[in-house]
Amino acid sequence: MTRILLVDDYFDALEMWAICLRQCGYEVLTAADGLRAVETAIAERPDLVVLDLDLPGISGLEVARRLRAFPPTARIPLIAATGYSHIRQLESAAQDFAAVLVKPCEAVTLVREIERALAQPTAIARPPEERTTHSG
Repeated sequence: MTRILLVDDYFDALEMWAICLRQCGYEVLTAADGLRAVETAIAERPDLVVLDLDLPGISGLEVARRLRAFPPTARIPLIAATGYSHIRQLESAAQDFAAVLVKPCEAVTLVREIERALAQPTAIARPPEERTTHSG
């Protein structure tokens, strides 16, 4: 089962997307701040991370930089889901993420971008024995 880490400090959005992704057959982990996102990604090694850019603790951009700097998480596809609408912020995020979605974002769009990102050659499938069965 494909494991997705969702990161957002807005609980309702986090729960809504988690429910949707679970209904689509994904295993879902969650984190509500940047530091927890990094910890969870390193410990659980999700197949993909969807994260807000404006997070408590450290920003989503900093989360991306830290994950890219750590070899075991460096190639995990990242999708930004942000309320930012300034073109420079979006362009900056586009350099670090497989996709940048502007919230509010429909679940069908999120699922489409997840599927697209996972299909890219940089997406790494890990054998089941390297996974654990925790969910958030």
